[in-house]
Amino acid sequence: MQTVAVKLVTIVAESVLEKRLLLAVKAAGATGYTVSNATGVGSRDMRASTLDGENIRIETLVCPEVAEALLEVLVRDWFPHYAVIAWISDVAVVRGEKYAG
Repeated sequence: MQTVAVKLVTIVAESVLEKRLLLAVKAAGATGYTVSNATGVGSRDMRASTLDGENIRIETLVCPEVAEALLEVLVRDWFPHYAVIAWISDVAVVRGEKYAG
């Protein structure tokens, strides 16, 4: 079986940010994503806003250039203002032609 190395970018944020974050993910070059509900506790043990709602987890499989571009946008435009965390993982996928750019 042939696999291709790509990057998995994972973003966790308050659900109220979902639509705007997904626009940023697509604008950075991702062709798809998965969104799921997320629960947990961060270092501050509190939510950044008083808005009701859950957290979400956005995952996207992308080439290294798109992963870097997306993280740059998050660091510049999102981290200073919102409770958002993100990380990149190295993964190997089947059907790599869908993700390797």
